[in-house]
Amino acid sequence: MSEVGVPFTFIHAADLHLDSPFKGLAKAPAAVRDRLRESTFAALDGLCSLAEREKADFVVLSGDLFDAADRSLRAQLRLQRALGEMTKRGTQVFITHGNHDPESGRQAKLDWPPGVFVFGSSQVDCYAALSRDGGEIIANVYGISYPTRVVSDNLALRFKKREGAPFHIAVLHANVDSNPAHDNYAPCRLDELASSGFDYWALGHVHDRRVLREYPHVVYPGNLQGRSVRETGSKGAYVVEVSGTGVVQLRFQDIADVLWQELPVSIEGMRREQELQDRMLAVLEEARSASGGRATLARIRLVGQGPLHASLLQNGRADEWLEGLRESVHSPEETEDWIWPESLSVRTGSRMQAFEEEGFLGDLARRGSEAANCPDTAKALLEEATEELRRQPKIREWLDGRTDEEREQWIRQALELAVSLLREEEAD
Repeated sequence: MSEVGVPFTFIHAADLHLDSPFKGLAKAPAAVRDRLRESTFAALDGLCSLAEREKADFVVLSGDLFDAADRSLRAQLRLQRALGEMTKRGTQVFITHGNHDPESGRQAKLDWPPGVFVFGSSQVDCYAALSRDGGEIIANVYGISYPTRVVSDNLALRFKKREGAPFHIAVLHANVDSNPAHDNYAPCRLDELASSGFDYWALGHVHDRRVLREYPHVVYPGNLQGRSVRETGSKGAYVVEVSGTGVVQLRFQDIADVLWQELPVSIEGMRREQELQDRMLAVLEEARSASGGRATLARIRLVGQGPLHASLLQNGRADEWLEGLRESVHSPEETEDWIWPESLSVRTGSRMQAFEEEGFLGDLARRGSEAANCPDTAKALLEEATEELRRQPKIREWLDGRTDEEREQWIRQALELAVSLLREEEAD
């Protein structure tokens, strides 16, 4: 723990993805599309307000400020203006670029406001962070940007402390311990970061906020604004307070403009469609009320076992339910805190009696259930079943991107359909 002497506050944010296109919402109302299109900029405005409210001495932005290497001019101008507002109030800003916005990307020739420091890609640079009144050095901030989109080198090994400051912050866009859920760019190990001598590793790249270690702190703040139903819940930045004795306190601040939520609804005990409709609408209203006045996009995930399962699997039935929900909620044109059902997924099951049977049906049910509960077996079965389809690159890429939960559900549904068809054949 460093002996700082002068307490200070900084904000750690990453993965702004300004001007993200939010694809796949062509059927959403214009008010939904417009709100989403503006949401990354609204989150940036929220970051500016947070810096002023907290009287932050400086802000570190750990990569992927832009959504694409060829940054939109709109995004560059909005960022330039926002950073200008921060710096004129006495808050410095330190920036690295990541895999989405590497140095090689096309960018306009714009001047950054005084007090904004952008790390280059040829070496790890070091800048002095000053107290908000500009009086003295409170920290050294180190960083390196990506020269191109794909960086496979361990950039963390290049960081070396320099004398002249009481606290040392390393800013890096990287995958720590090769997290399989994310591209393995700038891979490094947690033990390497912990033994490096730095007081705080301000990381970017992983969109879920995570504190991997304390003293020294190794932190992912997550992204500022969720961009799909895979990025649900609170999104924002960490306010980091460092005391005069070097004690670090983290406080997460949710500043997302639009929330993404996945809302499970169980069909257990339901026998009538009216019960399901009432429950789905109630869950949507609960989520809207809990949004803090913000807009919400929600995926309804139907789960559990019950008599309604068979009807939910009928062709087009899920789409009909989704359309009905959209017609039943408040219109996004009428209120700011709207909730829009983005999609509806059916993950339900039926209580098959075939598990207890002897003979082929029982054996099929038991073996299918065992396969569904083993991710490796489920993946192997699906690869075998889709061998012909996998010859198409785009289809293969889509199939490889499915989760273990999705594979399990496909096998369970295939199993239930097979058992149902065999029973019908026996009856005939």
